[in-house]
Amino acid sequence: MTHRPDPAIDDPGFATLSVASILAESAWRHADRPALHFAGTTTTYADLWDQARAYAGALRDRGIRPGSRVAMIVPNVPDFARVYYAALALGAVVVPVHLLFKAQEIAYVLRDAEADLFVVAAPLLGEALPAAMAAGIPVVTVLLPPDTPPPAGDLPRLEAEAAVAEPIARLTPTRPTDPATILYTSGTTGTPKGAVGSHLALVEQVHCTLIDSFDVRAADVVFGGLPLFHTFGQTAVMNVAFRAGASIILLPRFDADDALQLMMAHGATVFTAVPTMYVGMLEAARRVDARPPLRYAVSGGAALPVAVLEAFRDAFGADVHEGYGLTETAPIVSSNTLAEPIRPGTVGRALWGVDIAIADPEHEEAVLLLDDPDTLGEVVVRGHNLFKGYLGRPDATAATVVDGWFRTGDLGKYAEGVLTIVDRKKDMIVRSGYNVYPTEVEAVIARHPGVAVAAVFGVHDELRGQEVHVAVVPHDGQSIDAAELIAFTRDRIAAYKYPRVVHVVAALPLGGSGKVLKRELVAQFTPAPAAAAE
Repeated sequence: MTHRPDPAIDDPGFATLSVASILAESAWRHADRPALHFAGTTTTYADLWDQARAYAGALRDRGIRPGSRVAMIVPNVPDFARVYYAALALGAVVVPVHLLFKAQEIAYVLRDAEADLFVVAAPLLGEALPAAMAAGIPVVTVLLPPDTPPPAGDLPRLEAEAAVAEPIARLTPTRPTDPATILYTSGTTGTPKGAVGSHLALVEQVHCTLIDSFDVRAADVVFGGLPLFHTFGQTAVMNVAFRAGASIILLPRFDADDALQLMMAHGATVFTAVPTMYVGMLEAARRVDARPPLRYAVSGGAALPVAVLEAFRDAFGADVHEGYGLTETAPIVSSNTLAEPIRPGTVGRALWGVDIAIADPEHEEAVLLLDDPDTLGEVVVRGHNLFKGYLGRPDATAATVVDGWFRTGDLGKYAEGVLTIVDRKKDMIVRSGYNVYPTEVEAVIARHPGVAVAAVFGVHDELRGQEVHVAVVPHDGQSIDAAELIAFTRDRIAAYKYPRVVHVVAALPLGGSGKVLKRELVAQFTPAPAAAAE
């Protein structure tokens, strides 16, 4: 039967939804409760929302309207929340910029996002201002002291403009599927792509997390060392904590000793971090006996070796609940929830409303689902958490979202409703025709008593295709013998998997979100080609 056209069926409807409601609602539900702890000061929910409303008034006076794109490069300070929610409250789209980007990279993001305004924290003007000038994007600053001359002429200060602006009275309505954020991927396979997230995906992510995954309460104090420009920090820390009325300890740059001190001072109850932060906290715990009153911890962003999970639990008395997600999935796909016993080595069950399956990784033009739960394949996802697509790149979107499924690029198994991630497709090493998964090898090496952290990667080899290398950072005050470490690993895994080459390093190269940049290790330790004979 063919139905007649009808607006009540065919039109988008009248429902509205805004990520900015997360702060706006908590401002009256938890008005006098602390929202942020930073640099010895505490900001209440009511004050933070008032400040965001004033910032929104200043942005409105600058012409920011629904659909405008507000880029921002601001560290983990209260101004991040002020600018973020101010722009969203106007119906604008927020474009957080990676703090470690150089001028050329920043200019690329500003042009690609077609930014209308760039909010720059004063400490980052050195790279951001030339980028904005090259891209032709107007700049307004935060954190620039009134008596400090800017590096290039007179730059407007958002704080000063907000002081004289009329604060907004209420949120600008946005539809649930309207864009809220444009978050740029790391660009490991080319130039960064802007993943567009909707208000629905971000808000639903928060509600599903709070209802079914993690028990965050208004009395909780959440560690906020994850970079807020990244989806993990925005959703799993800032939006989740603010929706629950909890408070956040802001740390602009992660340092394990500083983090432990702040967590003790403010009585942190929830620790959310990436694996490298867990390793750092274990090192800090060797130097200090005091411990914060943690109820539990959450890990994501990369695989957490079981040995590190166990060591953190023993040192801090808190279980670590590992999860999995991506920028394109808002970000959480699955997690070991508080409702069930932790399954170490897995990333738990799917977030409510999210569908997970395993597909044949060799068929990229279609999603061919694999029914055998023991079969390794590519993890594919669908649900309310999916992004709207890559900005200006319909071909890239079509290659990633196939038959309604988002292809994650991760290899895993999905048995009895529990997801296990084996590795990234691009990180898999093929040695003499055998597949080697770095995370499996790293999990073994992590149990070596002298190793603080390790990263396994493949280097081109003429005979075997690729050879297995590992870069290791020793525990403070310890040394590592390469031959002994190779023997340790060889005794515990198959012969084709163990590393043949060990690089002992002072630190691993990390991205802004705390992930190990294996591509830099590959570049660093790949031998230069021999010069051709004359």
